[in-house]
Amino acid sequence: MIRVEELWKSLGGQEVLRGVSFELQPGEFTALIGLSGCGKSLLLKHLVGLLKPDRGRVWLGGQEVGKASAKQLEFLRSRIGFVFQGGALFDSMTVYDNVAFPLREKTSLGEADIRCKVEEELELVGLRDASKKFPAQLSGGMLKRVALARALVRDPEIVLIDEPTTGLDPVVSRAVLELFGSVHERLKLTGILVSHEIPRIFEIVQRVAMLHEGRIIAMDTPERFCASPDPVVQQFVDGSSVGQCVSPARVPNRVPSRRDALTCSTAQPTFLTRGKCRV
Repeated sequence: MIRVEELWKSLGGQEVLRGVSFELQPGEFTALIGLSGCGKSLLLKHLVGLLKPDRGRVWLGGQEVGKASAKQLEFLRSRIGFVFQGGALFDSMTVYDNVAFPLREKTSLGEADIRCKVEEELELVGLRDASKKFPAQLSGGMLKRVALARALVRDPEIVLIDEPTTGLDPVVSRAVLELFGSVHERLKLTGILVSHEIPRIFEIVQRVAMLHEGRIIAMDTPERFCASPDPVVQQFVDGSSVGQCVSPARVPNRVPSRRDALTCSTAQPTFLTRGKCRV
């Protein structure tokens, strides 16, 4: 479904991605982790063709993104739902209109069918009663749920989620992650979730990939990932400031390890139901 081969990208003369390679099978939900600024969001933008690599290739469902025509690229993007880090909602639009926007812009559906789809997605994320509110009237968690509803409204095959819990308190963060896990469990989408919510994300994904120094240095199931002998992986999972993952120049004072508190649970969240309305 998703294949990346030797992807390189420099920004401002600095190599950020240095030969990224990985593959996702249909229906796999994968967590992408790594230090802040290591290129995780940059990698997602290459998957949807928002950026072109310096070299390397990306395939989505057998189509090479870099060689796709404008029409082919438009079709590929129609198969992808993207949840941006900040939500990227339109402040001047209601919740309903934000979710309806992709259908009005990219499909020929009438308003009756659009209403059916929008109400279905808002029901899925628990926000049907908030359809007339504006983004400024919503909490952080509600904004993330609206962004997810908009990403799902065209029934994508792939969903890319960039830091969905940024700025949220621990309780709301867990609720948002459980919602994403529930949606995947119900719809069996292929997905990539960028997050620093360790170990919580291990509960909702099938695989974990770590981006470090421009490459994917480990990719495995949560259980095997947590047991990896790689010192960089272990340092990141433990949250330690001492080791090869974080240099003393970046974090001068050591903080206690969280190894004893680490749990790599694989408990399955309770998933939500979805209606029969389809485009």
